Amino acid sequence: MQRAFIISALLTLLVACSKMDEYRDKYMANGSIVYPGKMDSVKAYSGKNRAEVTGLFTSDPKITKYKVFWNSRQDSIEVPVQRTTGVDTASVIIPNLPEGLMSFEIRTYDARGNISIPVTTSANIFGDLYQSALINRGIANAEIQNDGSALITWADVTSDAGTVSMRIKYTDKTDVAHDTLVSSSLKGMTTSLPAFKAGSVISYQTAYLPNSTSIDTFYSAFETHNVKADVTSLYLKNTGPFTRATYDGNRWGTLAAPWVTTPNVINHSGYGGYASESWLNAGGFLVMEAGWSGTANIVNGKISQTTTLPAGNYIFQTALYTEALDPVYIVAAAGSTLPDVSGVGTALGYGTFPSARSVSATVEFKFTLTQEEQVTLGFVTSMVSGNQYWRVGSVRLIKN
Repeated sequence: MQRAFIISALLTLLVACSKMDEYRDKYMANGSIVYPGKMDSVKAYSGKNRAEVTGLFTSDPKITKYKVFWNSRQDSIEVPVQRTTGVDTASVIIPNLPEGLMSFEIRTYDARGNISIPVTTSANIFGDLYQSALINRGIANAEIQNDGSALITWADVTSDAGTVSMRIKYTDKTDVAHDTLVSSSLKGMTTSLPAFKAGSVISYQTAYLPNSTSIDTFYSAFETHNVKADVTSLYLKNTGPFTRATYDGNRWGTLAAPWVTTPNVINHSGYGGYASESWLNAGGFLVMEAGWSGTANIVNGKISQTTTLPAGNYIFQTALYTEALDPVYIVAAAGSTLPDVSGVGTALGYGTFPSARSVSATVEFKFTLTQEEQVTLGFVTSMVSGNQYWRVGSVRLIKN
């Protein structure tokens, strides 16, 4: 019994050895399996429909090439290697990749066809979808300064926004075009554009890196932005202190051109619309008065001037003092005349003086032009409810 068991065991061992010999003869005819040294420090960098795969060769001088596989090994690229005696760097660009997370497998090869164990890495690929979602960095304020420069105050951004820089195109007051690139900082960032041409706009775009390893920069579309500027001197004249065309030698007068005053406002024995108010020591004022000193009521009285303005957003502003009882309107209207009181709602825009007695204030309103056109700016009121008066010390036109 024991002898039969020993014989059976020996036969089993002989069969196993025979199978191992067959495996060795088939798969190890040239000796033991050889694995070339793998690529070290492998990294993948994001790009626009592409990626860059890099690594180091720190050992195994017998490596002759490496391959990068992606898309579940359906696609690959082969790169020859010329090894030196030191550490060699590998770098290859993988083109024509779809957007999204892409994984890569890297293997090295020697001249005998031996293959290394795999090394894997991955990168996010960016493209048209990412590009289409980019918007320009926000501008918190853009305004002409006293020295004639335009100061751009940028909205704060976070570190993960990827904002790299802003490219700004603008024209200076001598009509010279400028193309300026400014590096982005996260918070409290301002940019000064010297000698900015008042009334013009800036055009700008923003550069982005989608992540810190991106090999490509992405750009938003150019867009225009208004620069807030006092354009009074460009489009209006005699804006305060006001000058007169005629004067009674005491207080009242008529306004000098280009102001146009309706006859019913000239109700002080041939004078009206202008007053010196010398007791204020502040020069001439644009005024209307009714009731006091026997002056007649004013119905749809108007003081205005006409100009041509380019397309844009505007603010018309007055500094005033009022003792008016009836509504007084500051108005911008298309064309060469102001509407009557009943029609101010059809104007491009209007504001109303405060209704309280003895009030000093600044009144303003906004209006927008979609194209260059003729615009009339000024004041309209019906003063029929007793003694009343108002004066304006200055007017301003601001392009916003």
